[in-house]
Amino acid sequence: MSFDVLTGKSLSLFNAVGGWRTVAEAVASRAVFLIAYLLTGRVWTAALIAIGGVAVLAVVRVCAERRYLPAAITLAIVVGSALLAGATGQAIDFYFPAVVIQSVQGTVFLLSILLRWPVVGLALGALRRDRFGWRRDPALRRRYQLCTAIFVAKCAIATAVQLPLYLAGQTMALGIAATFLGGAPAAGVCLYLCWRILREN
Repeated sequence: MSFDVLTGKSLSLFNAVGGWRTVAEAVASRAVFLIAYLLTGRVWTAALIAIGGVAVLAVVRVCAERRYLPAAITLAIVVGSALLAGATGQAIDFYFPAVVIQSVQGTVFLLSILLRWPVVGLALGALRRDRFGWRRDPALRRRYQLCTAIFVAKCAIATAVQLPLYLAGQTMALGIAATFLGGAPAAGVCLYLCWRILREN
């Protein structure tokens, strides 16, 4: 998730989701594992295929954009998910980190709203080298609160959908939900909505 797109004068929904590479990585990190598992029935085989697919995309990103951190984070999450699924022998555990990440993110964003230090405000304050100056503007502070609330809603919806599927052992349904609700598509929509709210500033 990159908040720097919110500082631009223009933003398309496609750019908000991070472009085709980010979408491809998000889909590859979850959908490839699911497809491979359905075809082979083997957790470790599916896990290795998922790691390989994301590793290729990570190398492409690094070579094309020289952006090491996003590629490394995506690859680390996939490797961790694969190791967990391989260790338990349960394919559904590949998606457990996604469930945890969504719930933790939602909690952090919600706490930042309750404490009146919204995450979006802190991120944009740092990007604009304004730090905490935005807190002196009540209207802007409310907009940052609203933007942060959008992410809270996204995380709440994702957790409400994914957690019951995980507990019920619904691997296919959880894989689909994690791909769309927990990855770049949903986060991109949130960023685009936030940009619409903040574009006058």
